[in-house]
Amino acid sequence: SLTLSYALWSKDSFIFFSVSIVLSSSTGFHALCITAVLLTLPLWLGMPLGYLFELLLPLAVCAIGVSFLLSALSGPLTMLKPAISHTGNPLYDLFMGRELNPQIGSFDLKYFCELRPGLIGWVVINLGMLMKEVELRDSASLAMILVNSFQLLYVADALWNEEAVLTPMDIVHDGFGFVLAFGDLAWVPFLVVHPQSLSPLGATAIVTLNGVGYYIFRKSNSQKNQFRPYASQCCMLVFKLLLPQQRGLLVSGWWGLVRHPNYLGDLLMALA
Repeated sequence: SLTLSYALWSKDSFIFFSVSIVLSSSTGFHALCITAVLLTLPLWLGMPLGYLFELLLPLAVCAIGVSFLLSALSGPLTMLKPAISHTGNPLYDLFMGRELNPQIGSFDLKYFCELRPGLIGWVVINLGMLMKEVELRDSASLAMILVNSFQLLYVADALWNEEAVLTPMDIVHDGFGFVLAFGDLAWVPFLVVHPQSLSPLGATAIVTLNGVGYYIFRKSNSQKNQFRPYASQCCMLVFKLLLPQQRGLLVSGWWGLVRHPNYLGDLLMALA
């Protein structure tokens, strides 16, 4: 089982509580749902979630500090294990990571950082920004609603399809060092303050662009995830295969239309 601890505070009140859940293949989505349910508690108690806006800089500084700490910790954890990036340059190895999946017992640091604090924290911080705008303007702007909706969909999709996260390059190829720790904890979750006024026509165009991007992103990633386990066996007849150096390369379906359709979908959603 895994215990999730939550601390909620405002200028004049503080609440701490924890929930134990059983680990499963979709624990990430369960954690997102539990977080969503528990966030209703401070709203019910009248605690201003918009206060997260005042804590944005301290949270960002702490995230950067934890990124340095994790990258420094991952070095000693991997000294007795085979390294995927051992150049002899300590600074480079610290930056890029020595080992693919540094662990504390059975706890995988890379996999945890990839999905838990960064993605779920992203949704919570976005909600705090929305509530702050409601406090200042008595209502949330259309742009803020769209940003929260698009990014919630992105996070929920990643956590719902958690098993597919085992196939991207940063999981199967890149070591866990400062680059991934900083990206997961300090770069992903924080929303830039950039107010925008949208017309109904503009909002419709943006929603359409995000929808097209999400469709391409999900369909192409699903094809890749189905293909990867069988690439070396060459037994998925619905896909054409190229096998240079005994590695399978998907060249049909979405991957026959564009070289990296998953990146294309991701970029369209980011543009929206």
